[in-house]
Amino acid sequence: MTAIEPTGTRPPAPPEPSRRREFVAAFFASYSATLGFVLVLLIVLAAIFAGVITPQDPYDPAQLSIMDSRLPPGEPSMEGFTYWLGTDDQGRDMVSAIIYGLRTSLMVGVGAAALACIIGTCLGLVAGYAGGRLDAAIMRLVDLFLSFPSILVAMMILAFLGSGIANVVIAIVAVEWAYYTRTVRGSAMIERRTEYIEAAEGLALPPRRVLFRHLFPNCLPPLIVIATMQVARAISVEATLSFLGLGVPITEPSLGLLVSNGYQYMLSGRYWISFYPGLALLITIVAINLMGDHLREIMNPRNQK
Repeated sequence: MTAIEPTGTRPPAPPEPSRRREFVAAFFASYSATLGFVLVLLIVLAAIFAGVITPQDPYDPAQLSIMDSRLPPGEPSMEGFTYWLGTDDQGRDMVSAIIYGLRTSLMVGVGAAALACIIGTCLGLVAGYAGGRLDAAIMRLVDLFLSFPSILVAMMILAFLGSGIANVVIAIVAVEWAYYTRTVRGSAMIERRTEYIEAAEGLALPPRRVLFRHLFPNCLPPLIVIATMQVARAISVEATLSFLGLGVPITEPSLGLLVSNGYQYMLSGRYWISFYPGLALLITIVAINLMGDHLREIMNPRNQK
């Protein structure tokens, strides 16, 4: 015989899903965001293991042969492997050169975006929390940097500092920090008027703790969105500077340099030298933007029920 449950009792309610699980489920509910995530994951893994998966080091002169220069896609090499995407004017395998170029582009883009995020976030928190003259001074500086085209500012900085990966990162940080500052400052001004900030101030907590322990976590949603979008922007700026000859030196792999090297051959039928690096750059930027667009949708408070 089965026992009869007492009247008035209810079965225990299932546990509510955590915010992290809800966020992951909402993110992967979008096919475009999932596609972007998979592409970015594959690109990052390829860049990390470039030395393992590529048939040659395209920037090692000992592995290059001038006899293999400007071969069309699908041609065999003198060493026995196939140039699936052809070679450039120096005999470099385009597959290897693109993967090594992705490594440099990701390193510069992520590094510059991270530094710009740290600088811009700190200034935005201070401006939104302090207000007054300090806020006005920081925002006028932001308006000054945003009033000039980013490429023009980066070109002026590199013309003064010279080429090199470190100088490219400095130039990109100089043109990107203002976007983070403006975004974080807007969120900080809204959170500044909330009760938990007033309670923290009522407990006489130091301003540094109020900023980074209480105010900063609530400014993360818009910051994550803008950081994702700015990584793609940083990669695009680096490629543009390298294409113009102001970015990384010719001894370093870069997608912008690869496109620039093959630009002169576009009208002679050797399209693959510029086309495939440009396609890899396009896929990388679009994949990151697909993730950023969906992050903006699911982190928008107006879309949350």
